Amino acid sequence: MLATLETLEILDAADELSLMVIQSEAAEEYRTRLNIMKNSKESQRKIAAFVELKELYEEVQRFGKYHPEYKRVMMTIREVKRDMDMDENVAQFRLAENQLQNLLDEIGMLIGKSVSQSVKVPTGSPYFSSSSCGGGCGSGGSCGCSA
Repeated sequence: MLATLETLEILDAADELSLMVIQSEAAEEYRTRLNIMKNSKESQRKIAAFVELKELYEEVQRFGKYHPEYKRVMMTIREVKRDMDMDENVAQFRLAENQLQNLLDEIGMLIGKSVSQSVKVPTGSPYFSSSSCGGGCGSGGSCGCSA
């Protein structure tokens, strides 16, 4: 592919946009919350407990309710996940992660709609889609759209 002046301008604009996203408040908050969560021994203990139990959960899922440990594992995984989800650092990280994702979704929609009003942008969020698909057509084909 030959690099045209238009292509180079688009690439420069994309670099500029990515730098703005990296320097945004949402990205800064995300990095701060990630760092806090990673440096919290208690948060990391809860995450590790959940990840360890998740492996057992996946094994139990293969056999379903016929697995001898089914009830115990199902109850334990819910308790451990709730404990992890209720951790202040994990909750604040997820909030920052969602805010950054919303920013990226908005940017994707603006870029997509500047190309064409009928373009489908896979945001994963029904709030940013004006199509009947809910915006999830590019995320695996399970959006249920009729288009």
